[in-house]
Amino acid sequence: MLDKQLKDMPTEQKERIIRIVTENPELFQKIASEVQQKMKEGKDQMSAVTEVMRAHEDEMKKIL
Repeated sequence: MLDKQLKDMPTEQKERIIRIVTENPELFQKIASEVQQKMKEGKDQMSAVTEVMRAHEDEMKKIL
């Protein structure tokens, strides 16, 4: 599924993103759940993603 969403991205970048997500599925599942919850609370998708990503910024820096 992720490969399909990243189809227009250069191969190297696509492979890196897939590797990061594959190695850290719990974090990305947690982020997705939190984004969905924020959207249920009335936030638009971009605001929800921004807020959740800021909350997980330190964790993201460690894996990148």
